[in-house]
Amino acid sequence: MLNTLFTHSTGTAPHLLIVHGLYGSGRNWGVIGKRLSDRGPVTAVDMRNHGDSFWSDSHGYPDMADDLAEVIAAQGGPMDVLGHSMGGKAAMVLALTRPELVNRLIVADIAPVAYGHSQIQFIEAMRAVDLSRVEKRSDAVEQLAATVPDPTLQAFFTQSLDLKAKRWKLNLEALTEEMPKILGFPEIAGSFDKPTLFLSGAESDYIAADHRPAIKRLFPKARFAKIPGAGHWLHAERPREFEASVRAFLDLSQ
Repeated sequence: MLNTLFTHSTGTAPHLLIVHGLYGSGRNWGVIGKRLSDRGPVTAVDMRNHGDSFWSDSHGYPDMADDLAEVIAAQGGPMDVLGHSMGGKAAMVLALTRPELVNRLIVADIAPVAYGHSQIQFIEAMRAVDLSRVEKRSDAVEQLAATVPDPTLQAFFTQSLDLKAKRWKLNLEALTEEMPKILGFPEIAGSFDKPTLFLSGAESDYIAADHRPAIKRLFPKARFAKIPGAGHWLHAERPREFEASVRAFLDLSQ
């Protein structure tokens, strides 16, 4: 089963499952998870080929949805589910194929469509880091800066660095091979007719106006909201605004 990070709560709201995006981990969501745990319990996962979870040659969304279903079943299901980017696509596939496991769905800055851009450049940037010269995280940040100018992304990627073992906690080979699946979205019949929020960064183009018909077809109760001043990594760039948006949706869509 996926590695999980559980935050206990004395609140009575439904259990919330947080699903990180590509190159991320459950640790990236520690602060937001802890703050939201005043409502109810929160579990963040490390997806396959990420963090402390198992590695696999397969990294398709049906596989990832099955992984999430296993976590929810182990907790006694169903749960509210929040997924960002790749994790948002996995959460959508879970909701569409196993709707009985999902109370409400929050999709952060991704749509149920195939994207034409690539994320391979970040794998190349991580592979270019000479880990033998890395003694502390700032050493890796300094090397990443040559190809990844955004300090937010530098810090984000190095959270997946195992300093002691001098290795990335990411299966870069599998993620490279499976990138077409990661960028795509499987054909799925049916729809998820429970409350759903598509939350995007106002400066991101991942959820475009022409994606709305596909979203509404699969998620007829979808609502849309944008966070000003945020891009694709909206939870890292505007964490308080992101938390407030998630909290408002969950509190008002009982």
